[in-house]
Amino acid sequence: MRVPRRVLAALLALAAVPAAASCSSAARGDDARPGDEPPAALAPYERLLPAPVSARAEGPGYSFGPGTVIRTGIRRGLSDDEEVRRVGELLAEQLRGPSGLPLPVVDGAEGDGIRLRIDGEAAGAGEEGYRLESGPGGVTLTARTPAGLFHAGQTLRQLLPVSGPGTVPGGTVTDAPRFAYRGAMVDVARHFFTVEQVKRYVDQLAQYKVNTLHLHLTDDQGWRLAIDSWPRLAEYGGASEVGGGPGGHWTKDEYRDLVAYASERYVDVVPEIDMPGHVNAAQAAYAELNCDGKARERYTGIKVGFSSLCVGKERTYEFIDQVLGELAELTPGKYLHIGGDEAHSTPAADYAAFMDRAQAVVAKHGKTVVAWHQLATARPAPGAVLQYWGHDRTAAAEKAAVTAAAKAGSPVILSPADRLYLDMKYDKETKPGLAWAGYVPVRRAYDWDPGTYLPGLPESAVLGVEAPLWTETIATRGDWELMAFPRVLGLAELGWSPATTRDWTSYARRLSAQGPRLDAQDVTFYQAPDVPWS
Repeated sequence: MRVPRRVLAALLALAAVPAAASCSSAARGDDARPGDEPPAALAPYERLLPAPVSARAEGPGYSFGPGTVIRTGIRRGLSDDEEVRRVGELLAEQLRGPSGLPLPVVDGAEGDGIRLRIDGEAAGAGEEGYRLESGPGGVTLTARTPAGLFHAGQTLRQLLPVSGPGTVPGGTVTDAPRFAYRGAMVDVARHFFTVEQVKRYVDQLAQYKVNTLHLHLTDDQGWRLAIDSWPRLAEYGGASEVGGGPGGHWTKDEYRDLVAYASERYVDVVPEIDMPGHVNAAQAAYAELNCDGKARERYTGIKVGFSSLCVGKERTYEFIDQVLGELAELTPGKYLHIGGDEAHSTPAADYAAFMDRAQAVVAKHGKTVVAWHQLATARPAPGAVLQYWGHDRTAAAEKAAVTAAAKAGSPVILSPADRLYLDMKYDKETKPGLAWAGYVPVRRAYDWDPGTYLPGLPESAVLGVEAPLWTETIATRGDWELMAFPRVLGLAELGWSPATTRDWTSYARRLSAQGPRLDAQDVTFYQAPDVPWS
């Protein structure tokens, strides 16, 4: 478990020489040999996480202090001035707290400071790439889009001290993501969490360039979003959770607020209404969703696979049309996730027929389907995205079905349970979490290549990666963060950084350098024993 650094420092002081020897040994890592010296501290450009495409320290830096301003007026080509200014205002807000500086945001191109620049012709930047240049006259952030400027600002945050004024080292970063989709999922159905807690996670994810938040909104244990056409879904179906707690739900306005908050940080929200299984909360709220016309009891356990919508009832399809229609209206992003996993109580033929109609409903409302990879065993709609959550022991035939669907045009999001499921325990000592996919220590979560993971699946078919956090055993912010951090930082690097930068020894040292920053943000994180924490 995590030990606060102030406590750790006191213990080291008391332990003196033995403690120093122990810390030196840990800092050397797994490959240390007797007599080895601990590695030198990383220079600022070597600490960046996720690792950029290119970073070079060069020349004197920029003094970040009371006179620093953020300038949003340098433009070449087309840009949205208002959006660029919002990026500048948000960057100023992110930097004011740690630095204590006023950091006014001004329009105009002249003068020193932090300069935000849109250049529609920036070579190699793509939709999210950027260039950061630092010298005595200031720091210039250049990108083709405001999203790229936002990501550049997150890199700048890591080049500054954790607190107070300081110097941005002289140098240049040129950067762009490997994968377009870099996501994290949170399950608010098993245990209910407030919008404010999810916003906190959005901020934590966005600073490491994660650009997608997948919300698992419904399951057997609870329905978490108000639906006007079916009000008892939230009012009754939302009033339960694992363990028998009171549950809860979000209003439509709360959901809109969260989506807007995430969008300002260039994080797209992908909402999920799981079907045809994982629907007991809905069936408890409405008897008509059951084939026998009898309402189910609310469920507070953690078993899966026992519930199913009534595939033969036309009312079922009126239900999903109305629910997905309201959800599509609330969600500006391109994707709607319709689940499709663990439908053990739905016969295979019924499952395929149901998913055909559910996918058609998504298309009717102008969205693209995302579903768990079991959709590959049915008939994925053209362009439907498959989210793979298998593991090393998953049957070869199941993996082959995903690969075949991908070759037929379905992009794949990789979320292997024994790599990226954040609810898997780190080891046998971890209190929260499960272990059905095995233990997932920090190194295992990081040390794999999405581009070569599934046999026969070309990297071009991989849309990206996502780290889900299921909450059967997660009921508090502390447990949420303990299980997510630091593993979700590995997800961020796998999704953003070039494959050539993937190296555990380098990553572990850069991860350790994030420790003080996580501490300063009051993030509860697991201090993995094979990471040389500062």
